Amino acid sequence: MHSIPQRCARRPLSGGLVVPWVSLVHGGHAVFGSLDADRARTAFLRRLCQICGQFLDERCYLIVRPADAARGHSPEPALHPECLPYAAAHCPMLNGTATHYRHRPVLATHPAGRPCTDPSCPCPARSPDQGHAARGGRPADRYEAWMIRTRNYRLVLTPDRPGAPVGISVDVPVLRRRLLRTATLTTDQQRLMNLLRPLMGES
Repeated sequence: MHSIPQRCARRPLSGGLVVPWVSLVHGGHAVFGSLDADRARTAFLRRLCQICGQFLDERCYLIVRPADAARGHSPEPALHPECLPYAAAHCPMLNGTATHYRHRPVLATHPAGRPCTDPSCPCPARSPDQGHAARGGRPADRYEAWMIRTRNYRLVLTPDRPGAPVGISVDVPVLRRRLLRTATLTTDQQRLMNLLRPLMGES
């Protein structure tokens, strides 16, 4: 396992893991896998690392799925090259431990899974974006990390919400591509692979 990056030495821990700077903290507990919308927006606009919250240096990594590449942008804030290995080792979606996306977001529940009943909490009013809603319950995608020069960092904006970036453009020169995980096969794909293995000489 990767040790905690020096940049994250002062970040709070939950269950022994660094709480990413952009993670939602709900009811005093870190909700890993859910982004705090305000912090994510700040990270985009100020060019901050999503893990440690510090300014990006000369180079940074973008997390990219095939669908993100097709749309031309990564929907998550960037990472420092030294923060990426830690995130890749401990995030279930990036390290392959999670084989499917959640059926529903955990924003409106406490970490124990109980519904949030605090009327002052903003979480019940929050709903997943269209991307999260469409992916719910589906097999996990292929994830890659693309290194770019931070001078080529360019936000993708929508005309009606210029202050709310939808992501970072991937239509820029890419210095390096690193595979983080392969896609989870669907049941039909797995069945086909099982049929093909004997033909390919695999047991």
